[in-house]
Amino acid sequence: MAGLGGFRQPRGQPHQPRLSGSGGSGILKRPRVGVSACLLGQAVRYDGASRPHAWIRDRLPRYAEIRPFCPETGAGLGVPRPAVQLVRGDDGRLHVCGVDDPRLDVTDVLRQWMELQTAELQRLDAMVFKSRSPSCGLASTPLFDINGNVLQTGVSGVYAAWVQANFPEIALCDDAWLGEKSRQAQFLALLQKKAGLR
Repeated sequence: MAGLGGFRQPRGQPHQPRLSGSGGSGILKRPRVGVSACLLGQAVRYDGASRPHAWIRDRLPRYAEIRPFCPETGAGLGVPRPAVQLVRGDDGRLHVCGVDDPRLDVTDVLRQWMELQTAELQRLDAMVFKSRSPSCGLASTPLFDINGNVLQTGVSGVYAAWVQANFPEIALCDDAWLGEKSRQAQFLALLQKKAGLR
């Protein structure tokens, strides 16, 4: 997964510093992690539902300061709202367009919101995205042509791709990758390492 593929556990028994929100001598500040709001149980999806991930919602906040985000609602799109998908337009660019009405194109409004996130992103150590989302999917989103035919699978959504390109220092993963306990432990170890570097 992006940002984690090159991470290796140190040899032997590494020192395990304590993560804390209070800072202070010998105590690491809590790492800041941006998380897709639907994974935390917030009803921000197009259909008014959420996709809570138990470990992300209940366990991760014990170790990190959680910063929820949702590009669609952040950009002012309502709940509920028309479903959208990732489309390669006639111009060759990626667009976020309506599933039922391809004339609905919310790409520009999402990009305007994205450009306003720079200050927040500069404060983050890691991000957890919702897989397969046209905005947040991390190498997991299907890409369609203008006629609704699948061109590719495993593309990054517009926001995830923008973060990957512009903020390489942020560790990135998604809910699907965090489905295994070994990867959850790996993610926490990486957060601990990043907290120690701040």
